[in-house]
Amino acid sequence: MFHNSRTTCYNSGTLYYNPAAAKGFIMPTLLTDPPVVRHRWAALAALCLASLMVMMDNTIVNVALPSIAADLDSGISGLQWVVDGYTLAFAGLLITGGHLGDRFGRRRMLITGVIGFALVSIPAALSSSLGALVATRVGLGVCAALVFPATLALLTVVFTDAKERATAFGAWAATTGVSVAIGPVLGGWLMEHYSWASVFWINLPLAAAVLLAVFALVPSGGRDHSGRFDTLGLALSIAAMTLLVYSVIEGPHHGWTDPRTLGGIGLALALAALFVRHELRTPAPILDVRVFSNRMFSGAALQISLAFFALFGFIFLITQYFQAVKGYGTLSAGLHTLPFAIVMAVMSPLAMVLTGRFGVARVAATGSLLMATGFAMVLITDANSSYWGLIVWSMSLMAAGLGLISGPCTHVVMNALPPAQAGAGAAVNDTTREFGGTMGVAVLGSVLTSIYTARIGDAAVVDLLPDSARAAMNSSVMGALEVARQAPEQLRAPILDAARDAFVAGLHQSVWAAVIATAVAAPICAWLLRERKMPLATPDATDVYGLRHSSEV
Repeated sequence: MFHNSRTTCYNSGTLYYNPAAAKGFIMPTLLTDPPVVRHRWAALAALCLASLMVMMDNTIVNVALPSIAADLDSGISGLQWVVDGYTLAFAGLLITGGHLGDRFGRRRMLITGVIGFALVSIPAALSSSLGALVATRVGLGVCAALVFPATLALLTVVFTDAKERATAFGAWAATTGVSVAIGPVLGGWLMEHYSWASVFWINLPLAAAVLLAVFALVPSGGRDHSGRFDTLGLALSIAAMTLLVYSVIEGPHHGWTDPRTLGGIGLALALAALFVRHELRTPAPILDVRVFSNRMFSGAALQISLAFFALFGFIFLITQYFQAVKGYGTLSAGLHTLPFAIVMAVMSPLAMVLTGRFGVARVAATGSLLMATGFAMVLITDANSSYWGLIVWSMSLMAAGLGLISGPCTHVVMNALPPAQAGAGAAVNDTTREFGGTMGVAVLGSVLTSIYTARIGDAAVVDLLPDSARAAMNSSVMGALEVARQAPEQLRAPILDAARDAFVAGLHQSVWAAVIATAVAAPICAWLLRERKMPLATPDATDVYGLRHSSEV
């Protein structure tokens, strides 16, 4: 390999990387015709299936939370850890997973992660305590961190043509968005027929299908890192990300000014600073942190993170709203999130076309405003709100907004790094999703808990209940529903009304965080993602959407 400060020429002789071109949002220039991967569209389907499997696990468990709460005697805090245990490990290890793929082979890491995902799903399904379930969810997150960055990095190997790669990135981004809605639908169907353990047993046939498809269709993807293994960099990245995510999750419970919260965040930031310092000095970094000085890269990462912050937090709440407030069954609750997947699937490829015409800044900012509008509509919902008259339209706006953000911003992130760091770039892109989603569940869930507990404590009917029933009502809305089921006939309606009113009040207050996050993201990210004119690497270079330019962009 030949390397200097301006260009990098890889042994394959197919790619010429120019850092200045990357800052201008330009694809690396092809020096020779790249090898064409046969069946590349089928390979895309295999990689999308792998990403669907691990992303779906973020939300498939949501519709099972009421059954888990009843079976394992858990309140909202425990349920948050069932969700966040997965995303804690997932987000904390994504950079490590991406680097391991770059170093030891992306397909190898993908296969290792899929096999581990299937194996850990077995004790998850057999868990008999909340602690055991959370521990296995952490294990699933570790395996997912090997799978997810590999899927995106392999796309850069499979697709070398600019237009085809843009389409592939759009399809991949659509899959990650659709998985948010597919999870509750599949989970709801399983819960209608089986126990909550089925949401983990389903991982076994899914993993088998992924393995067969990957072995048959996906090339190795190569291994681009050589030299000394950056053990210290890996350790610092794991420690910093994990401690930061953990502190954010526990912050609302301990209090944001509690020494444990402030100390944890402060230590995490200090470890992150040490990581940056080390990566700037080591000859073989796991991540070229200089890329964050590229405002388009940073803007795209921030936009993705804020979008998924709002979305994951909302999905955590809306599945409970459908079951506890609207009275839908588990399958019905899942099906009522399906319009989100449909709109997302339609908007994602359209977003890539619109970005080629109007630019990523305008398209992503519009998407953020659409999401903010959708979340704002939730503020006027109540227990009697019509699904078709109001709720479905708010979810459709959220999905349309996410579709305009996810694909274009993913493309910005992936084209800011050279091919040798495709796994690391994919890991950064994926980390923004998982870290944002983790914070969304933690923050929105904690706001809901605070408001719900205060409101339910003021309800007159609570004073008529024994201490055990009062504690169950205070723990969660699902606990209140169980109390109502066992209460005398004359108390059932008042208990249900009090619980639903308290939950809706908490939903309104928590959704404000999603409204503010997405509304603020629009102007900030529009400024960061604005295109600027600069010379191209070559007169006929091609941008990421396959559109020819003159000597300037």
